[in-house]
Amino acid sequence: MKIGFVGLGNAGGKLAGSLVRNGHDVTVHDLDAERVAAFVARGASAAAGLSAMARDCDAVVTCLPSPAASAAVMEGAGGILDGLTPGTVWMEMSTTDAGEVKRLSDLVAARGGETLECPVSGGCHRAATGNISIFAGGERATFERMLPLLTTLGRRVLHTGPLGSASVLKVMTNYLATVNLVACAEALTVCKAAGMDLATTYEAIRISSGNSFVHETESQIILSGSRNIDFTMGLVKKDIGLFQSIADAHGVPLDVSPKLIEVIEDGIARYGPDANSPDIIRRLEEATGLSVLAEGFPAEIVDNEPEEPGYEVVRGGRQ
Repeated sequence: MKIGFVGLGNAGGKLAGSLVRNGHDVTVHDLDAERVAAFVARGASAAAGLSAMARDCDAVVTCLPSPAASAAVMEGAGGILDGLTPGTVWMEMSTTDAGEVKRLSDLVAARGGETLECPVSGGCHRAATGNISIFAGGERATFERMLPLLTTLGRRVLHTGPLGSASVLKVMTNYLATVNLVACAEALTVCKAAGMDLATTYEAIRISSGNSFVHETESQIILSGSRNIDFTMGLVKKDIGLFQSIADAHGVPLDVSPKLIEVIEDGIARYGPDANSPDIIRRLEEATGLSVLAEGFPAEIVDNEPEEPGYEVVRGGRQ
């Protein structure tokens, strides 16, 4: 199977790296020529263009920062749709809007192609090792056809149902992760103000009912002072905004979500959309004059779990 991969950024570059590392025939495209050159040096091919990639590949993966970016790559002049041939599978790995992926999938279907949305969850450190989780929405037959590829890209693969379902679940999990991040920032700052040792505070949370995946990763990055998690406040705003849009569309009144958006928007106004999401704690540091730091925490999170073949997750266990 020949695979085209569009978007070699923080997540996409690591996902494409798993394909190359495992010997897949990969053609890559990115606006950054240096990223493309680095992949060519590792054994990938450089795309002559998006439409040429679509003509030559059995599956084309997009992993881009916004729904608008995906639309431009798909529909623009010389884009993927211009070269798409019957039987080609478009795999949308971007975090996007369910309605938008359905709209674009109709255009893919009109050209005889198939669509599988497959956003990832678990952090860039797990994307780098092929141990990330993948939500896959689309026809079951398409999912089964692409499952060998999905289990190379990730460890745990969940077929979520019809097209659009994976996008809803993905923005839901990103909403929960953001709630956890802001709550961890508040908890750590309050404990600092109360004179608690922050290394002890970290361990207390880790072994308690207050623990979370976000605490075990991003709290460490906060305490080390690096604040670098390869995910920006601008992307956070996009994701939690998509979640709020789903709630609005279905008439669900939310209390936490609007406040969370307000907090992230304030962080963007202060530090810019490209600031790393753990920098949100700087709002509290500046308000209190405290430095929420502790020794012994890493500057980056590394996945120490060995890379293993992935598998389909089913309710109650694995397939």
